[in-house]
Amino acid sequence: MRRYDSPVSEPRRDLADVLRELGWTIHRRAPERAGVGPIPTTEVALLKQVVENPGATVGELAQALGLRQPNVSRAVATLCAQGLVTKESSPTDRRITHVRATDLGRSEHEAITAGWSEPIEAALSSLSEKHQRTLGAAEEALTALYAALRGSDELPR
Repeated sequence: MRRYDSPVSEPRRDLADVLRELGWTIHRRAPERAGVGPIPTTEVALLKQVVENPGATVGELAQALGLRQPNVSRAVATLCAQGLVTKESSPTDRRITHVRATDLGRSEHEAITAGWSEPIEAALSSLSEKHQRTLGAAEEALTALYAALRGSDELPR
């Protein structure tokens, strides 16, 4: 693997590589969900945001995901066409649209969560108890890393 000049230390660069590959592998191994078919990563993340923040506006969703509003608008339109979310105009300002998950969307979100969790659980159970404990203890640190990344101005928009 070719290394480029970087101010990041070798161990941290290696950790970043492992996390990137882990995310990609988890996404690839998640089974397809019946009925709706494959959903692109952006739409999976958007559906999760909508389920967790019912009634959020497209702008709020874009900000939460670190995406451009037109990209989120297109993804919302796709999820609407699949019957996973609905758009409702604000009763006080028709220019504002609120996005809510449908029953199918909430069900699909649960199926996606289970689909991602099952291969991880199977892989974890194949590890030594020491590695399982180490990964369990790392959850808090990984959550803090996630929060720091979400708050970073350096995230691609």
